[in-house]
Amino acid sequence: MHKLNICITILLLALLASCSQDAKKYRIGVSQCSDDIWRDKQNSELKIGAYFHDNVELRFAAAYDSDERQIQQIDSLVGTGIDLLIVAPNQVSTISPAIDRAYDKGIPVIVFERKTNTKKYTAYMGADNYEMGHLMGEYVATRLNDRGRIIEVMGLKGSSPAIERHNGFREAIAEHPGIQVVATLQGDWTEPTAYNIVKQWLDKNKDAGRIDLVFGMNDRTAMGARKAFKEVGGALPLFCGIDGLPGENGGIRLVQDSLLDASYIYPTHGDQLLQLAVDILDGKPYEKETKLMSALVTQDNARVLLMEGEEIMRQSRNLEQLHEKASQYLDQLGNQRTLIFVALAAILLLLALLAGIYMYYLQRARIQDERIQMEREQLDFYTQVSHELRTPLTLIEGPLAQLAETPDVKHASEEASNLFSIVRRNTHNLTQLINKMLDAQVGGTVHDLNAHLETQNLATPVPVEDNKPDEDASTVLIVDDNADIRAYLRTILQDKYRLLEAEDGKHGLDIAREQVPDLIVSDVMMPVMNGLEFCQQVKKDLVSSHIPVILLTARALERHQIEGYESGADAYITKPFSPELLLARIDNLLHSRHQLKDLWSVKTASEPVEAPATVAAPAPTPIEDAFISQFKKIVEERLSDSNLSVEDLAADMGLSRVQLYRKVKALTGSTPVDLLRKARLSKAQALLQASTLSVSEIAYQVGFASPSYFTKCYKDEFGIVPGEARKPN
Repeated sequence: MHKLNICITILLLALLASCSQDAKKYRIGVSQCSDDIWRDKQNSELKIGAYFHDNVELRFAAAYDSDERQIQQIDSLVGTGIDLLIVAPNQVSTISPAIDRAYDKGIPVIVFERKTNTKKYTAYMGADNYEMGHLMGEYVATRLNDRGRIIEVMGLKGSSPAIERHNGFREAIAEHPGIQVVATLQGDWTEPTAYNIVKQWLDKNKDAGRIDLVFGMNDRTAMGARKAFKEVGGALPLFCGIDGLPGENGGIRLVQDSLLDASYIYPTHGDQLLQLAVDILDGKPYEKETKLMSALVTQDNARVLLMEGEEIMRQSRNLEQLHEKASQYLDQLGNQRTLIFVALAAILLLLALLAGIYMYYLQRARIQDERIQMEREQLDFYTQVSHELRTPLTLIEGPLAQLAETPDVKHASEEASNLFSIVRRNTHNLTQLINKMLDAQVGGTVHDLNAHLETQNLATPVPVEDNKPDEDASTVLIVDDNADIRAYLRTILQDKYRLLEAEDGKHGLDIAREQVPDLIVSDVMMPVMNGLEFCQQVKKDLVSSHIPVILLTARALERHQIEGYESGADAYITKPFSPELLLARIDNLLHSRHQLKDLWSVKTASEPVEAPATVAAPAPTPIEDAFISQFKKIVEERLSDSNLSVEDLAADMGLSRVQLYRKVKALTGSTPVDLLRKARLSKAQALLQASTLSVSEIAYQVGFASPSYFTKCYKDEFGIVPGEARKPN
């Protein structure tokens, strides 16, 4: 059933992917330096060119003559993951770093219409702006019959077309001495700016004399100058521009309407630009430098050029409409195809659901048959085993009843009597369980037997005499829900260890945090909180993380032991167990927990003192490492405080006095007071050997209340008085 569903799902995903997967697209970013009718025409041609390449996606950005905005837009386009960048730089040098960054990332770069001073580009496409300026200069000289006064209105300062058109124009004019350039005004390609600067010049130079012609570096600046002259009044000069666009407000119509005397066609060729980009991406041959052809527009050819341009624009609009309709038809076709695949998917899912329901009922019936058979086999097994167990149980229970009446048992010690009672009581309980198995053969079920096993009260608390071990004995916490097991463990451990008890993991966790025992012996299967969870909680608590935990359980499979060790247990002992094994394991774990023996190692003045060998300790846990580091840091920070007490250290550690004392004692074998004194003596020894302070000054500096007591402690530790520890000069 599961495998069938997986196969159907994979088939559906493959079908849906096949119907929605598109060919890999080329993402081309177009960074325009400005936004005007010339750029609009070129962008339109780029879009039309993209119609013939289904795998091309164009992303446009216009900087509106702002260097900062264009740099940000180029970086943003590169950040979106474009495959090629087409850029018309606003100025020659300012945009170069952004172009370099794109090129250095392996993105092909086409510079068009305007140049840049960087060499990091893949190809360049544009008209010869120098030639435009030169031809326009020659036209002006011819138009004025080599005599006249003219004004030149520049484009954006620093842009390559403005620089090159100016150079070509002025060099052509220089060949005609009768032509005088009265003023060269700095514009920025826009009509409002051209109007303002020309108007200001006219206002300041009212007596400058007649102006015969104004050359604007594009048609918009020429029209801005014309507007300024018209407002001043008087005879208008001739106006020439560059761009020569068709359409309404285009340079060709302005020439035909005699608003401009001449213009120069500055070709856009967006379709050719897009083809160059695709050739580069496809790895086809291409020209590094592509010069676009252009032509002068005058009254003689304006009408013909306008008709041709408007016809091309009309055909372009028709092509856009056809493309839009084709896109709509393709979208409808795609939607219909999607609906077909969705319907097919729904049918397949319905078939899969029906097949799944059918297989579910078949599997359910099979499982029911297997469950009945398994219960029958379990019942037969329990019955057979119970029959085999009754004979030895009878031979045990009978003699125990007889022994209970003998004088030896009646006058035995209280401990022996308790052990005898545990054996007799649990033998009786086991006999009852065997009888329950036999009853199941008659009419009960395995579930009845399991319910009996879960609810059977196997033990009641048994008082045991407290033998009170030595005061320095380690404390062991016993956690088990079976009172007889706890009583049995007491008989094993009470002579050697101080004991604490808890009937479940939750109660045991409270005791562990409050009393901080030296070791914990815990059962695994318990109510409220089982042994695995209890062990995990102990190991992640700062107060109890160092305490070794022995899990004691009847779960003997390898996976059960793995679960125990993964919970953080230090040992895992399965039932039944020998008392000698348990005692040996406890003793080994207690001796291996002293982590801080060398926390403040000290040496005599004459030679190093090696720490005595100890039992190899387990690696400290991250919590123990944090505790050790924090304890050492607090002690060293407050070392000079002679009034520092264990209560102060405990408060700084966020523990109670008892918790700190028992945790440090368990980890080191020393008390906090002993460690504090050892730290002070270690610091004093270093000062004696490395400073010129007096013995009294050192004593006070390391926290001793009096020099005499310091001298006594130092001699007890090192066998010499402090003065003898100084290195000879």
